[in-house]
Formats: sequence, structure tokens, C-alpha cells
Amino acid sequence: QVQLVESGGGLVQVGGSLRLSCAASGRTFRWSAMGWFRRTPGKEREFVAAISWNGDNTDYTDSVKGRFTISRDNAKNMIYLQLNSLKSEDTAVYYCAADTNNYYTTRDTKSYDYWGQGTQVTVSS
Repeated sequence: QVQLVESGGGLVQVGGSLRLSCAASGRTFRWSAMGWFRRTPGKEREFVAAISWNGDNTDYTDSVKGRFTISRDNAKNMIYLQLNSLKSEDTAVYYCAADTNNYYTTRDTKSYDYWGQGTQVTVSS
């Protein structure tokens, strides 16, 4: 079993930066693909970024490519999402997720079996 706790959200101005962290517990974490998703009111949860079990492969949704960076530190059981050049449309609750049945990146929400509680990111203009 994996438990995930996000932190690092907050209020930032357009063009600013934030670093989201996700602390993971559980023995299967280091063998799991990990992802970040986000949700805004009235919308489905959407894929943001994913990283393979060893960090060698990453994937991003088009709207964040070149601005966001996902990384992981398996020794510390941590996942990170660096958010740069933030836009107002990036405002959302951001969730960390683990796919314990998959080593490699996936965008499929249904593939992820553990989720954090979410952290709010608000970008003001």
C-alpha cells in the first residue's frame, strides 16, 4: 500500500513559480510510475505529468510542456513538480498519484490506484 501527501501549493502571481512535493510511504513506491493530475471546479481531473519508476522517462500534457518539470527522489520517497511561468489557467487542485502496477508513464487516470488529498494552486493576475 502507498500513502501520498502533497504540499507546496499556494497563491502566486502570473509568471511566478511554485514547487509541489509529494511524500510517499510504502515499499512499492520506488517501483511505481508516478503522476501529477489537477482538477478545477466543474471539470474532470486531468493529466499533468508522469514519471517512470526510475525517473528515466517523463511525459507532460501539451499545455505545461516547457514550463513544468516532474522529478523523483526514490531514496527520499519524494515526487516533485516544479511549476514555472504560471498562468491563470493553471489554477487548480493538484494531486499526486501512484500506479503500483506500472513501471512506466501513463496518462490514464484509471491506471493510478493511490491518490493524495490534493494541494491548491491559485495563480492570480
